[in-house]
Amino acid sequence: MSQTITLPKVIFGTSALGNLYAAYEDKIKLETVRACIQYTSPQKPVVFDCAGKYGAGLALETLGNYLKTLNVKSEDILISNKLGWYRTTELENGKEPTFETGIWHNLKYDAVQKISYKGILECYEQGNQLLNGYKTKLVSVHDPEEYVASGQNQLEKDKRYNDIIEAYRALHELKNRDEVKAIGVGSKDWRMIERIVNDVNLDWVMIAARMTVHSHHQGIVTFMEKLQQRGIIIINAAVFNSGFLIDEDYYNYKLMDPMYDQQLFKWCTDFFELCDKYKIKPAQVCIAFGLSAPGVKSIALNTIDVDRIKENLDMGAGGNAAIPSNFWKEMKAHGLIDKNYTYV
Repeated sequence: MSQTITLPKVIFGTSALGNLYAAYEDKIKLETVRACIQYTSPQKPVVFDCAGKYGAGLALETLGNYLKTLNVKSEDILISNKLGWYRTTELENGKEPTFETGIWHNLKYDAVQKISYKGILECYEQGNQLLNGYKTKLVSVHDPEEYVASGQNQLEKDKRYNDIIEAYRALHELKNRDEVKAIGVGSKDWRMIERIVNDVNLDWVMIAARMTVHSHHQGIVTFMEKLQQRGIIIINAAVFNSGFLIDEDYYNYKLMDPMYDQQLFKWCTDFFELCDKYKIKPAQVCIAFGLSAPGVKSIALNTIDVDRIKENLDMGAGGNAAIPSNFWKEMKAHGLIDKNYTYV
């Protein structure tokens, strides 16, 4: 990791600023950004994780506008922009965007994927324009596994992977010119991350929804240990599995149905009962577990609830020390976490 980058234990996800799952009022979004700044102070910088995909640039635009409204200095924040999606045409009233239909609400624009040498630079430049005077300093390629998987055959998949390598060539040029500070990847597929880090020098990786108290198989643990040995920093994202582990409706960005997802609902029921027995909040367990994994320096937490921002920061500061060891023993005894997981 670049020696000029220091990451706090908790960084702030911004997908809610892009109207993920619901269209939130502007005043709520403003108070969310204000709370992130206020409760992190005096620790600097405050780190925001964003992406062109979030509301087709709406999250970037909203973040930049409210940082300006709050007179936040550029040197007091660090913005990560996961690149690969580019805002395009204005949508007709009520029309769904062509990407990830059903989860983004009240969007004005559509977006297309642009992953190539030229395309990733276009995404970077547009992101900085949307940030209203603030600049992205942490850059990455977003969802490379989805980009490759959309190839119709192996030849096309190989070409798409080469597009990703070319995108990283562009990002390294930005870093060599000191326009950005560190380069990473944001993905839900750790095997794609593994493939990329074998071909590209990365400073950090963001693994989403794959190292959580509910989902943590041995393969990804071993991979994270290797990243740790190489000095590549890991940011653990979506430690609530999109909110489902704290009693919300979506699991990994999909609406769950108790009729069809009975095993998952049963896991959560048993998990909530054990948390209640120990008088621990499920969120605290998710955060502690997410931070426990090898190589993890930060977790990315996303909320639109102002009160939860301070609570999340406090839970992150407490880490695993705040959870009784007997709780973890019972989690293993009940089969709620892998009995061979040695980091809790």
